[in-house]
Amino acid sequence: MGIVERPADNRAIGVFDSGLGGLTAVRQLHRLLPGENIIYFGDTGRVPYGTRSRETIIKYARQDVAFLRQFALKAVVIACNTVSSVALDLLAQENEIPIIGTVEPACRRAMTMTRNGRVGVIGTAATMRSGAYEKYLHQADGSLRLFPQACPLFVPLVENGRVRRGDVVIETVAAEYLAPLKAAEVDTLILGCTHYPLLGEVIADYMGPEVTLIDSGAEAANLASTQFDLGDGNGVTRYFVSDDPAAFDQLAGLFLQEAPAAGAGLVDITGY
Repeated sequence: MGIVERPADNRAIGVFDSGLGGLTAVRQLHRLLPGENIIYFGDTGRVPYGTRSRETIIKYARQDVAFLRQFALKAVVIACNTVSSVALDLLAQENEIPIIGTVEPACRRAMTMTRNGRVGVIGTAATMRSGAYEKYLHQADGSLRLFPQACPLFVPLVENGRVRRGDVVIETVAAEYLAPLKAAEVDTLILGCTHYPLLGEVIADYMGPEVTLIDSGAEAANLASTQFDLGDGNGVTRYFVSDDPAAFDQLAGLFLQEAPAAGAGLVDITGY
């Protein structure tokens, strides 16, 4: 009996974050799956999520998913470690399509990369409070030691384009946050926020070449690429934000490493 080919699935992949950071996951999806349609929503009017309560994060996440579900989707990528840490299980229960977060794929990669079993993770205050990274790593490999560090100023600095080597502000803040992790001699560092890859050079310079950086957004995109049937279209990406589309359009290229094909549409997310 011959192999039956499955039909192409041209439904879109939904991706959301509290701001622009999730575009780092979109960038990886573009690289891996250039033929896929993508709908991106950045909740720029309420960024950052990492300082919010659990209840507020869940409320925002449900609204974000409700907006994306207006479109014909085959999966949703939560390109936000705060939501992935706090609300992934709940969102997965409430939706019949795959809901893919950042924590598990980032942890899996870290487990394969560490040589001394000392893994650092940096993220928002809410991500660190959730204990999601500790929970997954301790269940998967109890021999690993995890060193978490909240970095609350990173997201607003990145959202304002303060990401370059030589910028005394971001380098000073990074040194303060990363000093305990360097002292702990971690050899693998999970960037537990999709904004943080924009700070990759600054972080790598401080931590040194012996420390491997794990991009949680890229790892979520890698996992997502294995979870559904592929489309056979031309791959169109549409962008939506909850505030100031002009600012999004101006900064999006920094995250995507290319100019977006179209400007962002404005959404009143509170109506969802």
